[in-house]
Amino acid sequence: MTRQDFLARLRAGVRGLPPAAIEDIIGDYQAHFTEGAAAGRDEATVAQALGDPDRLARELKAQASLNRWEVERNPSAAANAVFAVLGLGAIDILILLPIVLWIIGTLFAMALVAVVCFAAGAAMMVTGPFVIHGGPIAALILAGLGLIAVAACIGSLTAVGSILCTHALVWYGRLHLRLLKPALDPQGAAA
Repeated sequence: MTRQDFLARLRAGVRGLPPAAIEDIIGDYQAHFTEGAAAGRDEATVAQALGDPDRLARELKAQASLNRWEVERNPSAAANAVFAVLGLGAIDILILLPIVLWIIGTLFAMALVAVVCFAAGAAMMVTGPFVIHGGPIAALILAGLGLIAVAACIGSLTAVGSILCTHALVWYGRLHLRLLKPALDPQGAAA
């Protein structure tokens, strides 16, 4: 993608923001292309490094809506901020949804298996000697304890997996914000 294509898509995406804000945004991304050219990189490489201009525009508009809400604190600004963030989140959800659904399904299945193993182990340990006549009582109690131990192991793995998934989603959100922070807050980047 060339510089002109990138900037045209970015300009079209941020339409609706104040003209001064649009010019600042375009100027910032022009500077990225200029610095890239000075470093010997071609326009396509710089454009690829900057990312999808349509997504950048949505993120910039979302940040502008949040900034407006922080300044104005009125229903119109609140509605704009909510819809901008939901629109931005919808894109992330489309990307992450298949992965997250698979992981949640696996964790749910593991939790269900843990509950079933625990119930079966408890039932075998408590009622086994009374139901199975002539069976070795110690073996039934130990088998029940073994199933409870398996349930505890699976439950522990489920808990660790849930914690890791939560941390991964938080990390993704923070990474997303950290990557956008210099583009969204030129004063913070200069400081």
